[in-house]
Amino acid sequence: MRLLIKWLIFSFAIYAAAYLLQPGIMVADFTTALVAAVVLGLINVVIAPILLILTLPINILTLGLFTFVLNALLVMLAGNLIPGFTVGGFWYALLFSLIVSVINSVLSTLVGAKK
Repeated sequence: MRLLIKWLIFSFAIYAAAYLLQPGIMVADFTTALVAAVVLGLINVVIAPILLILTLPINILTLGLFTFVLNALLVMLAGNLIPGFTVGGFWYALLFSLIVSVINSVLSTLVGAKK
């Protein structure tokens, strides 16, 4: 049940962030946001750790700020994989990942799904 709540919160965060960044990020409907949440979750579980290890020297050099670049690139990858989820460019992907993180954190705290 908790996983379902987290998935719905993440999907809503994706949908809300796409609404806020509408010219650059487009999500066709809430079903696409649900699919995007699954795909982004899988990308973050499988690909992100490998990329973080491979880019560890540059990440240390930039004091961890390169992680934002990796997140934006992974959002752009998801935009290429999911029909109905369009990412307009790197800066939109970067803003999208930041906004999704904030919305997801706030909603998870309000709902109590972060325990």
